[in-house]
Amino acid sequence: MRQAVTPRAIRRAAAAAAVTTAMLAATAPAVTARADSGPGSAADTSPPVRIDSKDPDLKMRSGAELAPGRVLDIKSVVETGDGDERREDTNVAVTFALQAEVLFDKDSASLGTDAHSKIRAIADEVTKQRATTLRVFGFTDNLGSTAHGVALSKERANAVQRQLAEDVGSSGVSYQIRGYGELFPIADNATEEGRRKNRRVEVSFPRRG
Repeated sequence: MRQAVTPRAIRRAAAAAAVTTAMLAATAPAVTARADSGPGSAADTSPPVRIDSKDPDLKMRSGAELAPGRVLDIKSVVETGDGDERREDTNVAVTFALQAEVLFDKDSASLGTDAHSKIRAIADEVTKQRATTLRVFGFTDNLGSTAHGVALSKERANAVQRQLAEDVGSSGVSYQIRGYGELFPIADNATEEGRRKNRRVEVSFPRRG
């Protein structure tokens, strides 16, 4: 025979449950809600792993020693959407790369009208960094003869250097000028897009922090 549940019995059960919940809340430690990962996660403050050079599980050839720790060079690269201009910053140097089409007409080493403002911007950064040694290197694609590419890239590097020297206006700056022709490509010479990137002049100098 099933016993009927009266309203009074329901009230007693609810009261007992409330008492039990209150007791558990009073004795349980407080817990802060936190996401497992992402912006809300707690930062890992544990120290990095230390490598014991005497650890027998460290597989090194006999007589070898661990190299001292060092800070790796960090590179920042900023490039225009069409790739005509690129700036690279590392811990030690600043490098500007301008595609030949920005500076010169086809197969020419004479600076165009738009080239002067581009070179002036580089000169301003040279002055800001108080650089005293600049490297101006010219490059071409792999079309045409090697000798022609080397000669053209050197003439273009010379043209950029002359304008830089005028814009910087300091006799205390020395220049290293090279024409490398098709050597050291930064893109695939099998496509016109790649060849366009390879036809360039780079200006680099040490940075001061």
